[in-house]
Amino acid sequence: MSTRVKVLSGSALILFCILQIVPFYLALTTSFKQQSDLSSVWLFPFDGATVDNFVSAIDDGNVIRAILNSAIVTVVVTVLTCLLGALAGYPLARRRSVLNRGVEVLMLGVMMVPPLTILVPLYSMLNQMKLLNTYPGLILPLLCLSLPQAVFLYTQFIRSVPTTLEEAARVDGAGRMRIFFQVLLPLLKPVTASVVILTAVNVWNEFALSSYIMSGDQMRTLAPAIASFFGAQGSNVNAAVAAALLGVLPVLVAYVFLQRYFMKGMLDGAEK
Repeated sequence: MSTRVKVLSGSALILFCILQIVPFYLALTTSFKQQSDLSSVWLFPFDGATVDNFVSAIDDGNVIRAILNSAIVTVVVTVLTCLLGALAGYPLARRRSVLNRGVEVLMLGVMMVPPLTILVPLYSMLNQMKLLNTYPGLILPLLCLSLPQAVFLYTQFIRSVPTTLEEAARVDGAGRMRIFFQVLLPLLKPVTASVVILTAVNVWNEFALSSYIMSGDQMRTLAPAIASFFGAQGSNVNAAVAAALLGVLPVLVAYVFLQRYFMKGMLDGAEK
C-alpha cells in the first residue's frame, strides 16, 4: 500500500470518527447549559455549567426508573429471543419439508408487517388480559416481533454447519436436545452475537409500543421517558438531552464488558 493511499485512508477514518463524536459533544454541551439557554453555541459552558438538567431528568422524568425498566425488558427479550430462535431454527434448518418451508415464508412475511399496524388490537387484547403497565405486557409483544428475524438468522447459519458432528454424537448415543445444547449451540456464537446486538438495540430504543403499553410513571421505559420532556405546553430540551446521556451510559458499560465476547464469537465464526 502506497503512502498516498495510507494518508487518504487515515484521513477518511479520522473524518468518520469526528462525525461520530460531534453529536455526543453537542449533547454533552447542551446537557450542562442553563435550562433557559437554547443557543446553538458549540463551546462548553465552563462558566455557566450546571447539573440542573440531570437533576430534572432524574426527578421530573424519573429516568433512573425508566432505565431500569428498559434494562429488564431488554435482557429478558434478548435472552428469550436467542434461546427460542435457536431452538426453532434447528429443525427448520435440518428438516427440508414443505411445512417448514411454509413456516419460513410466514416468518419473512411477519418481518415485513409494521408493528404499529397491530397496535390497536394488541392494546385491546393486553387491556382485557390486565397486562398493561406490566413487564409481561411489553416483553411478549417485543419477543414476538424479534423472533422472526432471529429464527431466520439461526436457520440460515445452522444450514452452513456440517452435520458430521451431529451424526457422530448421535452414534455415541446422544439425543436431539443433548446434540443441540452440547454440540451445535457452541458453534452458534457468531450468529448469536448478531442476534444479541440487533435485538438489544431495537428493544432498548423501542418507543411506539412502549409509550402505549407502559404509560404509567413507574413503568415507563427510556424512550417515552425522554419524550415526556416535550409537550404541547412547552419543552425542556436540555433536560431531555441529559436524560438521553444517562440512558446511553448502561449501553456503553455493557459494550465495554461484553465486546470481547462479541468479537470472539465473530472470530470463531470466521474460523469455522
